[in-house]
Amino acid sequence: MQGLVTVFGGSGFIGAQVVRALAKRGYRVRVAVRRPGLAYKMRMLGDVGQIEVVQANVRAPASVARALEGAQACVNLVGVLYEAGRQKFQSLHAMGAHNIAEAAAAAGVASLVQVSAIGADASSPAKYARTKALGEAEARKAFPGAVILRPSIVFGPGDHFFNRFGQMAALSPVLPLIGGGETLFQPVFVGDVASAVAACVADPSTAGKTYELGGPATYSFKALMQLMLQVIGRHPFLAPIPFPLAKLIGTVGDAVAAVSPFPPPLTADQVELLKVDNVVAKGALGLGDLGISPTAVEVVIPAYLFRYRKGGQYAEALASGA
Repeated sequence: MQGLVTVFGGSGFIGAQVVRALAKRGYRVRVAVRRPGLAYKMRMLGDVGQIEVVQANVRAPASVARALEGAQACVNLVGVLYEAGRQKFQSLHAMGAHNIAEAAAAAGVASLVQVSAIGADASSPAKYARTKALGEAEARKAFPGAVILRPSIVFGPGDHFFNRFGQMAALSPVLPLIGGGETLFQPVFVGDVASAVAACVADPSTAGKTYELGGPATYSFKALMQLMLQVIGRHPFLAPIPFPLAKLIGTVGDAVAAVSPFPPPLTADQVELLKVDNVVAKGALGLGDLGISPTAVEVVIPAYLFRYRKGGQYAEALASGA
């Protein structure tokens, strides 16, 4: 069995796949999370004793340092899509990245993979994008050899994109198209993102490089909604929502996030993000440079969106009268 890799934020949607990919390569994996009691299933992603779960909060440097003791490599997956309570963009994306990179350098960790996002930009009007860029800068400042991975929207079982809109389509006669649905995306499969992380941990030549991770095709937001609706057999009206109106709706979402444990349907910051295309930049290093062939959306989403069809997994049998 190979060396130890500490994965911060390893119990989330992307994290579980990263832990699995590292375990398959023979690494021992330490999953560092805020609530270890909720991450017990992580141990099932590898062989007996291969994966351990420890408590760490990226806002607390001492806990980060403890989680890195004896680690050969480190992966930072910590991030949030909206602010709520003490989970703020600045404290997690920027200061969290600083604390992890600084502790990794002090511990003599050989490699650090910082997972950011396409669109990370210090001058962006969206706080999410600004703090992602700050996180990249903090990681490189404390750990110059850090590898930066910037995925587009990530899809796969348990994702926060197709599942979210699939559920909305199953409950509502209308789906909103923010800004008319013209924003471009290059969705990337979660398994490919996990493979990219594992490849960077294993390959020292990736040190100090930035990779933008996108799938094999680019779609407008409207085209993605149409594809999803075709898969689940639903026909809600696709209603274009101008950005100014969407910003008002997002402001209400901000208020909901401040007082509710449930995710808001939309935030003002997310509206700002939707004003900019989310695709791999021309000439950027990508999945192909890591030896990974990107997986198409159409191949994967039918396998997990069936739950939103009328009749769920039995939809085809009901349609045929079986």
